[in-house]
Amino acid sequence: MNVDNERLKNVLIIGCGDIGVRVARLLQQSGDKICGLSRSDEGAERLRAFGIEPVVSNLDDSSSLINLPMAGKLVLYFAPPPGGGPFDTRMRNFCQAIDSKQLPDKVVYISTSGVYGDCGGEWVTEETPINPQTSRAQRRADAEATLQDWGRMHDVPVVVLRVTGIYGPGRLPLARIQQGHPILCEDESPPTNRIHADDLAAICIKAAEKAVAGDIFNVSDGQPGTMTQFFNAASDLLDLPRLPQIDMVEAKQVMNPMMLSYLTETRRMDNRKMLAQLGVTLKYPDLESGLKHIAAQLDKPHMGYLGSMGH
Repeated sequence: MNVDNERLKNVLIIGCGDIGVRVARLLQQSGDKICGLSRSDEGAERLRAFGIEPVVSNLDDSSSLINLPMAGKLVLYFAPPPGGGPFDTRMRNFCQAIDSKQLPDKVVYISTSGVYGDCGGEWVTEETPINPQTSRAQRRADAEATLQDWGRMHDVPVVVLRVTGIYGPGRLPLARIQQGHPILCEDESPPTNRIHADDLAAICIKAAEKAVAGDIFNVSDGQPGTMTQFFNAASDLLDLPRLPQIDMVEAKQVMNPMMLSYLTETRRMDNRKMLAQLGVTLKYPDLESGLKHIAAQLDKPHMGYLGSMGH
């Protein structure tokens, strides 16, 4: 991947999980210096193993965020909010801790498509008003607003990526399939949206290179499917039995609230702005191509492909 080295020569990743490491690996191909926030010495060692220079700080402890090395850097903020309540206190701590004399060059934030709330399965563009209905989505909306307000106040470009369900190697719902949790029957299963993890990592870099202050992008492959289709395809890929199917009446009795929210808040994500404005060419433009990529990497006798699925 060609990366604009002049723009991205110094990068701080906040939230160096799976996506953060994927982004770091892409940037390292061009010789970029990558720093990553870690909340523990153990986490710092993990980052060093990936060639990422650790900065030990804790987003839940505002005093530890003083003097973060951000001056002139690109900041990629991938950390999730804490659990509970409508506010992202981690994002608030982060913004309050930034020294006005040590401002970053740009901040790219991974948010969620959940901020749109239930749209009745209609197509959603970046112009669609947000309507977060779960506390999880409200925390993300709070983080967006907090960071955008901070960016305007300090004249720092802030870019928001509203990301759909992420899948890829290491991100398949193996545990749920092995445990035999039921899924909604196909004829009642509403549309959901997804993006391959490798495509998301590349999109983060494109956003850093090309997006301008205030930009918001829907991040999806643009090919909505159903959750039932996804679980059936994942089961087939892993050579495991397909999950039993139940109707919505029973689902409301036995499914956990998070899974139910994925089934009752429905929308189709329009990704045309992302493709056009960022010049994105997806490696995996649909679920079939993405699963073929995963299948090529699976070591089935030693599968470690626990994962999650959002919308």
